[in-house]
Amino acid sequence: MSDTAKGLRIVFAGTPDFAATNLQALTSAGHNVIGVYTQPDRPAGRGRKLKPSPVKQVALDHGLDVYQPLNFKEEGALEALQNLQADLMIVVAYGILLPKAVLDAPRLGCINVHASLLPRWRGAAPIHRAVLAGDAETGVTIMQMDEGLDTGGMLLKSSCAIDPSESSGELHDKLATIGADALLASLPGLADGSLKAEPQDDSLASYAHKLEKAEGAIDWQQSAAAIARQIRGLSPWPVAYTRLNGETLRIWQADISDKSSTAAAGTVIATDKKAIHVACGDGSLRLLHIQLPGSKAMPTSAVLNSKRDLFADSTQLG
Repeated sequence: MSDTAKGLRIVFAGTPDFAATNLQALTSAGHNVIGVYTQPDRPAGRGRKLKPSPVKQVALDHGLDVYQPLNFKEEGALEALQNLQADLMIVVAYGILLPKAVLDAPRLGCINVHASLLPRWRGAAPIHRAVLAGDAETGVTIMQMDEGLDTGGMLLKSSCAIDPSESSGELHDKLATIGADALLASLPGLADGSLKAEPQDDSLASYAHKLEKAEGAIDWQQSAAAIARQIRGLSPWPVAYTRLNGETLRIWQADISDKSSTAAAGTVIATDKKAIHVACGDGSLRLLHIQLPGSKAMPTSAVLNSKRDLFADSTQLG
């Protein structure tokens, strides 16, 4: 790490695990993090006790000062940031809109670690949308922030293939590490001024809409390939689901089956030791990890050991 990058006064802003991985990388590399912004503690668990964000936990573990305004309209919030006299603010899945006064507060402005190859998949759910769309590759973009939604100039990109069996959760963890490495790689060039932002081509932009629970409903008339993408793209949240005997059956993992059938879409056409095979509008699907109502998610093999009668041939799902 260059002495110039090491001397940067950095403010970090983020909230979930993806952001925490980046903060951990900064601190482990010896960067000068002078303050950490994260969303206020939220109630969690059965007792609804306030729980700190993953980013706050990392900050506390490293003895870093933590700031948790509801937003930057809150009295004193902007002034507190300005008083830190930061050189750079790094924003990773913070979840709070930053007004122009915040973007302008650090000497070098604000940069963002965004989990897509911009301008593709601007917005809230870039990892999930890439999987749902069947993209062959994705990656992370280090971006100079402006007032638009993920529209700023691109400073550095790091790409990776999306494995055909990879869930959004698995891709999330992979991109968190890739993003942290890309962030560290960008800092020397930002510090000495050699890294220049490249404008995005707005004509190539696509928008990654926030996920909705209703997107989990499986339409068995779709092809097996499309449904498999849906299941992978919505794992671990909100999880794809269908109906079994009037109740919700969640499907956490599935892949393409080699069994052919003329049965109606949504019909159970076979079971074996590991899977339930279901006819689709085109092809069929193997259900490998499922969750019965009132039960935990588990391998289909374990469910079939005790509940095989629920999935007799010709059982209809949906």
